[in-house]
Amino acid sequence: MSLAELELETAADHAEAIEHRLFELGAVSVEFGDAGDEPLFEPPPGAHPLWTAVRVRAIFTDGLRAEIAAAVLAENASLARLSAVADQDWVRAGLAGLTRIHCGGDLWIVPSWEPLPDVDGGVFVHLDPGLAFGTGSHPTTAMCLAALGQAPPRGQRVLDYGCGSGILAIAALKLGAASALAVDIDPQALQATRSNAGRNGIGPDALDILPSDTEPPVADFDLVLANILAAPLVALAPTLARSARPGGRVLLAGLLDWQAGEVMAAYRDDFDIGIGEERDGWVLLDGRRR
Repeated sequence: MSLAELELETAADHAEAIEHRLFELGAVSVEFGDAGDEPLFEPPPGAHPLWTAVRVRAIFTDGLRAEIAAAVLAENASLARLSAVADQDWVRAGLAGLTRIHCGGDLWIVPSWEPLPDVDGGVFVHLDPGLAFGTGSHPTTAMCLAALGQAPPRGQRVLDYGCGSGILAIAALKLGAASALAVDIDPQALQATRSNAGRNGIGPDALDILPSDTEPPVADFDLVLANILAAPLVALAPTLARSARPGGRVLLAGLLDWQAGEVMAAYRDDFDIGIGEERDGWVLLDGRRR
């Protein structure tokens, strides 16, 4: 298939309307980027700010459609670039660099196209890239998986709050957890978790999957995992504190090193908590419920 990429620049207040119009004009994908050099710091939950000047990239199945779109949108967007996209095996390109990951201890993440590693006593989670965040390659997920691999939660009841792909709950169960509850605000994440659990032979008797408007049981979990973002972690501190039993462990990720102090402060009334690991500027917090 011969593809064309159209790049436009526009103001933030026109970006969403242009996105809708691009799809109407035949675009197969649209993404936003920064047209200047304007950092966007972490927004509050539910907020989705854009840069003041937005670069809009759209892919079309042919150059003529892209040229028509550029002309139609010229009033509210300036043309930055229109170019052909070289043909290639997009499936193979998308999988490039995605391979099995040794997380720590006996734990491995293995995508479906990779053979199992030849190791004794390996615990293998089968997971492919999908709709939801969490394949094991990002430092935040990798640190959580390493913590699980190094101290398997055998016989424990686990809460994975903000489960994404379900990778942490599934890994905990593969490592011997008695049961797990996976919670997320995104219906696609719940769908991905359910699918990935089935692929790993985990049924509803071991893993409950619920939307985040369901309050988790009080003082019921030996291990609480939350790989989200700093602001939601701060907001969720009372909920996660109520969920952890006395002496239970909490692992918090999704925050940068400069955000660690604020997040730890939100949990210190209920947990003895500190930095468990740092990777590439990201931090894992590790605590125990008082």
